[in-house]
Amino acid sequence: MDHPQLIEQMFEHGVLLNRNLLEQKPTTTLLEKIEVEADLLVLNEDYMGVLAIPHHLVDWYELDQHRVDAEKDRNDELYQNQLQSFRRLTTFTDTPSTPPEASSLGVELSIADSGTTYSAETTSFQDPDLTSALDQDQLILPENTVFNLPSPAITSVLISYENIPRKYEIKDFTSWFASRYQFLSGILRQHQELHLVLPVSRVLQKKEKESISIIGIVSDISVTKNGNIMVALEDPTGIIKAVFSQNKKELFTLAKELVLDEVVGVSGFNNEGFIFAEGMVWPDLPGQELKKDPHSDEYAIFLSDIHVGSALFLKSEFTRFLEWINGNIGDEKQRVLASKVRYIFLVGDLVDGVGVYPLQEAELEIKDIAGQYQELARLLKKIPTNKDIIICPGNHDVIHLAEPQPLVYKEYAAELYQLPNITSVTNPAWINIGKTATFSGFDVLMYHGYSFDYYVANVESIRNQGGYHRADLIMKFLLKRRHLAPSFRSTPYFPGYDEDPLLIKKIPDFLVTGHIHYSYVANYKSVTMISCSCWQGKTTFQEKLGHDPEPARVPLVNLRTREVKILRF
Repeated sequence: MDHPQLIEQMFEHGVLLNRNLLEQKPTTTLLEKIEVEADLLVLNEDYMGVLAIPHHLVDWYELDQHRVDAEKDRNDELYQNQLQSFRRLTTFTDTPSTPPEASSLGVELSIADSGTTYSAETTSFQDPDLTSALDQDQLILPENTVFNLPSPAITSVLISYENIPRKYEIKDFTSWFASRYQFLSGILRQHQELHLVLPVSRVLQKKEKESISIIGIVSDISVTKNGNIMVALEDPTGIIKAVFSQNKKELFTLAKELVLDEVVGVSGFNNEGFIFAEGMVWPDLPGQELKKDPHSDEYAIFLSDIHVGSALFLKSEFTRFLEWINGNIGDEKQRVLASKVRYIFLVGDLVDGVGVYPLQEAELEIKDIAGQYQELARLLKKIPTNKDIIICPGNHDVIHLAEPQPLVYKEYAAELYQLPNITSVTNPAWINIGKTATFSGFDVLMYHGYSFDYYVANVESIRNQGGYHRADLIMKFLLKRRHLAPSFRSTPYFPGYDEDPLLIKKIPDFLVTGHIHYSYVANYKSVTMISCSCWQGKTTFQEKLGHDPEPARVPLVNLRTREVKILRF
């Protein structure tokens, strides 16, 4: 392919080509990846390396900004750090002969006795020996299996909520939003772009046009007859409307991501009781170093949406997971990894529940909720007791939907609470793992993710870039707003707190979610974002909604390096 043809082909994809790549012929795989990465604007040698990472999605706008800053300031430290963060999400495979385009972000666990490898796509796999072991509670460790003894590191519950019912009044909701505004405005005032912040009441009193900034809660969003976005912003002193002109394309695009009830800073100039926006700032996360434990030899794994009790529960795949965590299957390297797993997180929807979605009863194998938790306890009992299991509820569990959701009720899950290595927490909850005398440990924010449906449906940038397959975009969206459900209508709230409990007040090392039945891992600044997979086939309800689950994936994190691999069962 000559230069003009190559340039034209890239131009058709909306991509400018670096002149150093003119001699390279683009592969079919590369072109397919460019089709998926709709935000990609420029292709250079560095970006070629990023595109080569299987199943990893990139915020190209952010990466482009670092590249431009590097060229402008002649300092490429941030740019190189960003590139390095992508390389940390490494992959490996048991079959070196597999072509690169057939590989995936994960490991295919093999049954050593039969020599057969089962991929995640082989969901119909039935092994009589494993199924029998599952039914008879007979998972037996090989004689030569060696597990590491638990280290002095501990699991600590930092925040787990207690919902105390009482009669609620309007002030309970207003105090919730007042606490949200107070905390997030404190963060926003530290941004240099908002050094001219004034109360709304002061801005409304001004007669002369001048540059100002305000911080407000979004109380209304509309579109003017000229196609501009008008946003009503409220602070404790009043309400004012900010206009985002479609002529300022970059700012207009940002404004399209606004949702009701979030707190944002806007700069611009006032005119006749309006603000004409010239900039906007979210609370966001500060830049800080990715925390690692250089002395750790431990791993953590993350599961969600097990849906025990469903007729679509993937028994064979979950049995294989139990066999692996007990060191019974996999090659030597995989068995060593299993022995080093110290922490297992189960992020909600532990059982399928009863009456959760229309016509669910026809897809239930266990129609009694207590029976579902009894079966779950029987399965989790097979996990070695030297591994800490941390569980939180989800929208299918037998508790109310309002968040924070309380602990799974002991009334229905008594056997679960009898297991010695289980820690039950609320949804959301903050957990610290790996703390020692010389290391502060890792803070894990667990959140099932019931609010995700709202943002997939209502935020255009998330919906158009993959929706439920882009959990990284959803989690980044929430981290930038420092809130797990910034729009009040995105999830039911439990109003019995003086302070908004869904605020992200501190910076977690891990944000771990579930709910959408699709596994993905990415880093945003210093936070490793993990969306967990599921252990259930596609339900008729999901099929009607167009959901496409990717079951039986298990993210595994090396706590020494923060590298993530996804095991496929």
